[in-house]
Amino acid sequence: MRRSLAFLLLTGIISAGPARAETLNMPVLVPLTGFLSLEGTSQRNGAVLALRGAQPPGVTVATDVVDTGTSPEAAVTALERALGRGTTVAVAASMLGTQMLAMLPLAADYKVPLVTVSGTASITEQGNPWVFRFFPGDAVTKEAHARYVVEELGKRRPAVIYQTTAYGQSGRAHLAERFRALGAEVVYEEGVDPAARDLLPVLSKALAARPDVLVLHLHSGPTALFLRQAAAHGVEVPIVAGSAMHQPSTAALLDPAEMKGVCAETAASPVSGGSPEMDRFTADYRAAFGTEPDAFALGQYDGTRMVLDAIARGARTAEAVRAALADGTHEGLAMTYRSDGTGNMAHSAVIVCYDGTSRVPQVVRRYDALSGSTR
Repeated sequence: MRRSLAFLLLTGIISAGPARAETLNMPVLVPLTGFLSLEGTSQRNGAVLALRGAQPPGVTVATDVVDTGTSPEAAVTALERALGRGTTVAVAASMLGTQMLAMLPLAADYKVPLVTVSGTASITEQGNPWVFRFFPGDAVTKEAHARYVVEELGKRRPAVIYQTTAYGQSGRAHLAERFRALGAEVVYEEGVDPAARDLLPVLSKALAARPDVLVLHLHSGPTALFLRQAAAHGVEVPIVAGSAMHQPSTAALLDPAEMKGVCAETAASPVSGGSPEMDRFTADYRAAFGTEPDAFALGQYDGTRMVLDAIARGARTAEAVRAALADGTHEGLAMTYRSDGTGNMAHSAVIVCYDGTSRVPQVVRRYDALSGSTR
């Protein structure tokens, strides 16, 4: 009997204790300081909430959260350091376009997928198979943006105010293309620096061009500043903003009355509800972070969950995770995600509007299966 037991122990048929879980890494490298801190914090929270959830059986997915600031060099340094620690199977990567463009060559060299919610269109136009965007890019959101302005509001003389960042330049280019395809004339456009403290001169010049709608493609802080100054000066021209407007953190910077009639494009609006699963996500997010979720948090959550699902199905290497993202379909909370072959995973957008009495917008229009192509 003793010989039999010794044989079983030696051959591993009887384990001396529970098997140790394999540890894989998915670092979170996002901007938590600088002009994109509100958006970057949402992105971090979405990734962290997903990673705090049920772990794949037999695996521990560990993470380090690193603030990339707003410089491309800081993002590259953070990525290099992260890739030197253990088995990294994916990275939740910065939503700032300039940082993503700087990180892409390194991701290709190390062959590690970057999972992001950056809207900058060009990050998936580099022929890099290691980037996956879980927020609709500008080619998608600006199609919804322009179509709502022209088809739903009936406006054909937009003035476009955009940010001078890579994000702003990308959005401006796609808006110009979409408006041209829809037969609308952009009567005025101007780029503004994220650090600008007074947007009244820009607003005044835009109104002097006699537009029938003001179209914004700005980051969170500048969006709030523009709307505050527009409300203070009694501007009656309708305003349709970019995705930064839908963020509860942006709305918190304004009185509800300052947002009356303002609309915005985005991927989703978790605080607006819509399903029991979305309500559960929102409740979990509030409990974890003491704040409200937005579409950036939800997109990064969905993207991280798709990575975890791939691991649960057996992916144990960065290449296996990349293949699962490139070829698979994921039923996320915001939408169904599937790559278009270049890493664009999200193909839906919504329009939300504020009624002037609440900081929670209503979803007024949904656009699905958007390709971003002109018609």
